[in-house]
Amino acid sequence: MKIPKKEFADRAARLREKMREQSLDACFVYGDEYRRENLRYLSNVWPIFERGAVLLGRTGDPIVLGAPEGELLAKEMTAWDDIRLVPEFACVTVPEEIEYPFANYTTFRKVFAEVGVKTRLGIVGLDAMPQPLYEIIRKAADGAELVDCGEMLWALRLRKSDAEIACIVRAIEIADAAYTELMRAAVPGVTELELMGVAAGTAHKLGAENVSFCLVSSGERVKTIIGRATDKVVENGDMVMAALAVQYEGYIATFGFPFVCGDMSDEQRQLISWLIGAYETAIGNLKAGVPQNKLVIAVKNYFRDAGIGAYDLYPPLHGCGLSEAESPYPNEKITRPFESGMTVNTDISVFGHPYGSNRIETGFVVTDEGCVAPSKLFEKLISAWKQGKSYREVL
Repeated sequence: MKIPKKEFADRAARLREKMREQSLDACFVYGDEYRRENLRYLSNVWPIFERGAVLLGRTGDPIVLGAPEGELLAKEMTAWDDIRLVPEFACVTVPEEIEYPFANYTTFRKVFAEVGVKTRLGIVGLDAMPQPLYEIIRKAADGAELVDCGEMLWALRLRKSDAEIACIVRAIEIADAAYTELMRAAVPGVTELELMGVAAGTAHKLGAENVSFCLVSSGERVKTIIGRATDKVVENGDMVMAALAVQYEGYIATFGFPFVCGDMSDEQRQLISWLIGAYETAIGNLKAGVPQNKLVIAVKNYFRDAGIGAYDLYPPLHGCGLSEAESPYPNEKITRPFESGMTVNTDISVFGHPYGSNRIETGFVVTDEGCVAPSKLFEKLISAWKQGKSYREVL
C-alpha cells in the first residue's frame, strides 16, 4: 500500500487554499534526512545525507528541489515530475571544493522568480533549517517577506486520510511482529543488543523502510528515561523496557510493553499493574469530541490516587504519523477536543520509582465512537495479564 499520487495533488490544493488565505505568493517546504515529515507529506521525497524542498506556487505543479547525489532517489520516490538541483542542498559533509560535473544546477532566485515570489514567501521547516541556509533563501527572495507557515501544514496533517491510516496500521502490524520476536528472544543470557537486532531485523524483513529507534534496557538500566541497547546481559528477574518505532511508507508506529525476563517480583508486578491501569484510564477518555486535557487530567489523577504522581513525568499520549511524535500534544491546559481521524500513540510512563521504571506505547485511531486499537499483540498481552498468564503463553 502507498499514498496515491492523487492524494499528493489534493494536499497541494489544500495547501494552496491556506496560501491564498495568507496572501502568499508561494510556499517553500524544507526537509532533510532527519526532519523529513513535511517534505515527504507534500512530495514523498526523503533525502539521505542531503537536503530537499518543495516549492509550491499559486498555480502549476510543485517544483522539487534537491542535490546531485540524491537526484535518482528523488526521481524514484517523488510524486512530482519537476526536479531541480541547487548546490546549497548538497551533502553537508562534502567539502565545498568538490564539484559534481554532471549536475545541472539552478538557483533559488531563479525558481522563486519563476513561481512568482514578489511580496510574501511562506516557509515550512524553519525549526529544522540551518541559519546560513535561511539567509541564502532570504536574499534569494529579493525583498519578499518570509512567513513561518509551519503551523499551517501541521493543520493539514492533523487528521489522517484512509490511505494514511492504512500505512499506519501496516506499520503497527510490523511493530507487533518485531516486538513479538523480541519478547520471545528475551531469555536469561541474551544481550540487549541481540534483542534490538532481532526486533529491527524482523521489522525490515516484513517491509519496514526504517526503524526510527529500538530502545532496549534491562535490570538497573531501566532507570534511564531513554536507554540505548548495550552489551549488558539480561538476567533472570530483570525488568525489560523496550520500545520499537517502525516506519512504513513514511508513517511511524511505536510499540512498547513492560515485561520481566524470567521470575517476576511483587514490586515489578505492581509497577506493571499501575501502567496498565493508567493506560485503560487514558483510552477510556480517547474519543472524538472529548477535550484533550480531560484525558491528561484523568491519567494524572489515577497516578496521584495510586500515590505515585511524582513519577509520572509527561503527558500520556501524543500524535503520530510522518513523525514518531507530532500534534496533537495534549496537556492539562489544552481544551481542544480530539477529532475523528487523528492518530495517536500512548506514552504511559513511570520513571524513577523504587519498584522500577517503564512505559506503555501503542497506537490508536480516534473515531466518533471512541478509538480503534490496531495492535493485536497489545490486545493479547493485556488479556494475558488480566488472566494471570505469562506473556509467553500468548506469543
